[in-house]
Amino acid sequence: MTKDIKRFVQQCQVCQRNKYDTAASPRLLQPLPVPDHVWQHITMDFIEGLPNSFGKQVIFVVVDRLSKAANFMALQHPYTALTVAQCFLDNIFKLHGFPTTITSDRDPIFISQFWKDFIAVQGVQTQLSTAYHPQTDGQTEVVNRCLETYLRCMCCDEPRQWSKWIPLAEWWYNTTYHSSIKASPYEVVYGQTPPNHLPYLPGESRVELFNRSLQKWEEILKLAKFHMKRAQERMKQLADKHISEREFQIGDLVYVKLHPYKQISVAFRNNAKLAPKYYGPYPILEKIGVVAYKVQLPVNSLIHNVFHVSHTSTNCPSTEEEATTREPEAILDRTTVKRDNMAVTKVLVKWKHQMAEDATWEFYYDLKRKFPNFKEGIDMGYPPNRLWINTTVRCSSKGSMRLCLPKEPYHLISSLIWYKKNNPFLDLFLTIQIQQLIPLVPFTYILEKIQALLSSPKFSMRSFIPLGAGT
Repeated sequence: MTKDIKRFVQQCQVCQRNKYDTAASPRLLQPLPVPDHVWQHITMDFIEGLPNSFGKQVIFVVVDRLSKAANFMALQHPYTALTVAQCFLDNIFKLHGFPTTITSDRDPIFISQFWKDFIAVQGVQTQLSTAYHPQTDGQTEVVNRCLETYLRCMCCDEPRQWSKWIPLAEWWYNTTYHSSIKASPYEVVYGQTPPNHLPYLPGESRVELFNRSLQKWEEILKLAKFHMKRAQERMKQLADKHISEREFQIGDLVYVKLHPYKQISVAFRNNAKLAPKYYGPYPILEKIGVVAYKVQLPVNSLIHNVFHVSHTSTNCPSTEEEATTREPEAILDRTTVKRDNMAVTKVLVKWKHQMAEDATWEFYYDLKRKFPNFKEGIDMGYPPNRLWINTTVRCSSKGSMRLCLPKEPYHLISSLIWYKKNNPFLDLFLTIQIQQLIPLVPFTYILEKIQALLSSPKFSMRSFIPLGAGT
């Protein structure tokens, strides 16, 4: 009995969508490979939300993955892919040339067609993070945190002066000792300790020490790579202690963890705080690398469909039928509700392989977008969806009035009643044209329904014009 209860709880669809995942993070850590040369593999990101400082509101951050050297560039809103590309040429390319790879998040700039063509022409490969997984570019996130801390310390009293501190912040960061490479980025890139800004004193010849300097530079580079590998191994060892294994096969159904306040294309929710934690289940199409999966999202989804395994959850179906993707079978009822200050239609949907008692209310627009091939069955309690209603609305006191009305014919009148309720000073006169395409419902029944809706004294009917009932 205990096993049955445990299995029943695990198979609860509501719990799988809304409960927190308390299991250890799935799959072991996958560090990026250590580069062979400085400024060969770089990462980039933006720091936004800064106050206006002499026309600048954004910091463009570029970091070398081997030496940890960074460049900070102030940008002005709104910036475009062309603006970022020109900034890259003026500040990064002129000093280090084009890299081999660029690792970044899925910022609109980095996934724009202009940026893709700009770097593809130079033979640069992009490594974009998966959906909602910024840990892929964790290095730049750490640099951003360091830079933000520096700016808070230096200009907390005058935050609008932050752009003046960018050169000093960049020098501070690049000349500071890094525990991961056991040196400063300046030493790794240039092969010498950073100057201490003392007055110049004549000393030994640079030519005589040229070979010695090059040898020292190579030793610093090898030492930096050695310590970087050790730091990665230690980080991986510590992280893997709190990680669990989670693996899926192609065709498996999984729930995906989305940020409800960032996306509305997969599923709309009225309140982001109380929205489900997981959405789905959706089938897996392909395994990408070691720890990512491509998922078949709805057709009109506007988010990237490759997810890190930590943003997925195993689907525990209770029966054979529930193992398949839920599909609508028929619409049982309709109603009109307010959504974003507009009257929209909600429908009571009966799902395939489920009882009528398990029907759920869904927004009609979202249902048709998610299931574009769904053909409605006969509604229970309402005429079937076989009517076209054309309406002309006139306001006696304010002239003509343009209303945002739903496309579904049954709720056109209900929408007008809603408008009238929210605009009591209006006196609306309606001219309605009705065409019954398929004679499944008596025409008199349709008129009775409309007259019942118009029983309120707030409305007056001008005319009913039947256009060929049964045609």
